[in-house]
Amino acid sequence: MASAQAPLPMATVVPEGTILDVTAVGKVSRVPDLATVRAGVVTQDAVAATAMQQNVDRMAAVVAALKKAGIAPRDIATSRVALSPQYRYAENQPPAITGYQASNAVTVRFRDVAKAGPVLDALVRAGANQIDGPTLSLADAAGALDEARADAVARARARATLYAKAAGLTVARIVSIGEAGESDGEPPRPFAQMRMAAAPAAADSAVLPGESELSATLNVRFLLK
Repeated sequence: MASAQAPLPMATVVPEGTILDVTAVGKVSRVPDLATVRAGVVTQDAVAATAMQQNVDRMAAVVAALKKAGIAPRDIATSRVALSPQYRYAENQPPAITGYQASNAVTVRFRDVAKAGPVLDALVRAGANQIDGPTLSLADAAGALDEARADAVARARARATLYAKAAGLTVARIVSIGEAGESDGEPPRPFAQMRMAAAPAAADSAVLPGESELSATLNVRFLLK
């Protein structure tokens, strides 16, 4: 179905027939099959080296939990390592260092979205105290967009056939196809519930992927005879 905002078809008479320009939008819906999460550890101590070592130890446990959950090494990437002083501010006094904060974060890709919630719980139990995400996407977004493009061509041809029939003509051929734009869809906002404190009877965190819509807009020129 063409977009409500799409320009009206334009017809131009030429010696070999009538040129008809149609703009159509093709769409396809998919359930996201990739989840990306950023998980990290923040530690503090009066001594910089101690804060950093505590962070390294806890982060090692987080990474071990990821691997135990079946996350492949290629899907775990360090995204941030930082160490910074913490200050106390007093009126008419220069800032005084009171300690140090170390932080470390990894970006994790879940190729099975259904496992994302339980793994997030495992990360928290292993020592992660920062969780950001998940961001949901498609592993084969390019393939889905190609389906949307094919749908746009089919919709454009259907409209051209409609106009040609109404005018007592037939669609001879497509003269040209131009891509006006594409969208990989506004990713659904995932719903995630997390229990930061483990309890024996606590339910696993839930990540509900929803559905994402991808679209492609094409300008198609037809020759009618």
